[in-house]
Amino acid sequence: MSQETKANYGGQAVIEGVMFAGRHVNVTAVRRKNNEITFYEVPRQDKPWMNKLKKIPFIRGIVGIFDASAKGYQHLNYAAEKYAEDEEGPEANPQDKQESKWNLAMIVGVAVVGVLSLVFSKIIFTAVPAIIEELLLGKAFDNRVVHTLIEGLIKIAFLLGYLWLIAKTPIIKRLFQYHGAEHKVITAYEAGVDLTVKNVQKFNTLHYRCGSSFIILSVIIGVVIYSFIPYDNLWERVYPRLLLIPVVIGISYEFLRLTNALRDVPVLRWLGYPGLWLQLLTTKQPEDDQVEVSIASFNRMRELDKELVSNKEAS
Repeated sequence: MSQETKANYGGQAVIEGVMFAGRHVNVTAVRRKNNEITFYEVPRQDKPWMNKLKKIPFIRGIVGIFDASAKGYQHLNYAAEKYAEDEEGPEANPQDKQESKWNLAMIVGVAVVGVLSLVFSKIIFTAVPAIIEELLLGKAFDNRVVHTLIEGLIKIAFLLGYLWLIAKTPIIKRLFQYHGAEHKVITAYEAGVDLTVKNVQKFNTLHYRCGSSFIILSVIIGVVIYSFIPYDNLWERVYPRLLLIPVVIGISYEFLRLTNALRDVPVLRWLGYPGLWLQLLTTKQPEDDQVEVSIASFNRMRELDKELVSNKEAS
């Protein structure tokens, strides 16, 4: 299987299910309360202008991330609706229904945050650490590079603390388990083994192309870029960082592609290690039934991709 073929498949964990994005269709598989696996299938219909933007280096990262987040929200919303339907069955008592509403609100909240975080969390995680470092150590010494490095460490501490905290909640832990299942399936497919639960479980939950890797890379690359920006006060320190967020995102995406391309080069594979380390927080070891859902989603996506290609060739 070629490297290009590998790069065309991506996954995303949703509550009690997994979404896989193929060349022509996105598929979410969800485990229902009756143990049935249902699918949400959406053909990919990218507009021509978007496809052109996705081919431009440094621009394609920004476009691709926003596009993936918007589509991911649709699939997460489907999984949340099915979850609510199962929890609010005809035999559910009022207390269970109230608990289901709270759980659904949390799921939808996670979905919304997943989309909006590209804007608001980047603003918060960019501005707040700079403000804190400036207030605490701004007048302690004059080395701008060291100030920026400390700012980056504060940002990483915020990120790790946030992920550690939300991972303690049962529903997010389940989400991270499905995230791990999705990675295992992709890795098993790339290794060329049969996609059975037993085979897939042998693989690691970490993967070089994960969005978690992008998050930590954007922090590190931001530290490098911001080190070259001069400033004399807090405002001059913060606003250029906010303006440079698209630049940081674009460069980080290209660097992520580079680390993936070099992952088989022994000396250079360490470039992707920071992202893999972060995945120790964002992925958890999945259960067999979760792996089964992930396999079902991936196989259905590939099946529909082949059907769509065949139909296009026949028409």
